[in-house]
Amino acid sequence: MDNRNINRRLVAETISVFIFISCIACSIQYIPVASTIRWAIYAPVLLFQGFWFYRFYIVGHESSHGKLFKENKTANDLWGSVILLPLMVPITIYRKIHMFHHGFNRKDHHTSALDTYVIKGEATLIRKAYYYIVWYISVFMGGFFIHSLISILLFLFVPVSLSKKISPAFNNWTFKDQLKSVALFALGVALHLSVYFAGGRDVYLFTLGYPMLAFAWVLSMLVYIFHYDTTTGNAVRFNVRSVKRVPVFSWILMNFNEHATHHQYPNIPWYELPSKSTPLPQEYSGRNQNTWNFFRAIVNQLKGPVIVYEDKTA
Repeated sequence: MDNRNINRRLVAETISVFIFISCIACSIQYIPVASTIRWAIYAPVLLFQGFWFYRFYIVGHESSHGKLFKENKTANDLWGSVILLPLMVPITIYRKIHMFHHGFNRKDHHTSALDTYVIKGEATLIRKAYYYIVWYISVFMGGFFIHSLISILLFLFVPVSLSKKISPAFNNWTFKDQLKSVALFALGVALHLSVYFAGGRDVYLFTLGYPMLAFAWVLSMLVYIFHYDTTTGNAVRFNVRSVKRVPVFSWILMNFNEHATHHQYPNIPWYELPSKSTPLPQEYSGRNQNTWNFFRAIVNQLKGPVIVYEDKTA
């Protein structure tokens, strides 16, 4: 397959659908019915907008791996940055965080394991309840979006010399990287401000404002379903699961359901994942493939976090 032509169509489709659904969202507010009825009509459109912003996130994911335009790094990063502008996420930061995820995914209880909380000392009921509350807020109330936002702000504004002490994800992060990221973030902010001042408050809310809120909810529910309650250990590329294809969702999410294949072979482009689907080794599939259902993978997160107890003196 021709990578350039396929991903040119992908970029054009992603932008075109965004413009089309934004026009529909703005038009709904002019329907001459009661506001409660307008919101009932708008609700499914808003949900689609939230998922389409997740499409932005996954196009950015392809760009972070250098797979959007494999033979042209400049075009790859340019179009990855353009698609990520509505999310105000610099491709430089996205790539840095995501590469750390691939390299250290669930390596141990302390490293890149979002569902795991370590308790040192006495494991009181209050402490355990606190972590369950944090987990449910993170997954079902947009908390992981806030977590991601804080991570981005740290990369943007914390001095490089200090950032490396905060997390190993910042290793090899330079002042030049930071300046470039600030510029890309500023372009995203400029897009939001331009739509607000050019189109007015309502146009902004229905094209970027409300969809960002929907995206925060969608992202938080979906971002960890492929790793929740999977194995922990040094074989980081196997600490993952896939789920079966769901027609509309798989189109929006660009075959992201083939997540185990992606982690085993990160260089496979999104459009080849179904044909190159690779099962996990048996010792991992038995533990990690406890569901093949996309929606069940979301619901399973209701079981709560994994709480690990450590000696306070350790």
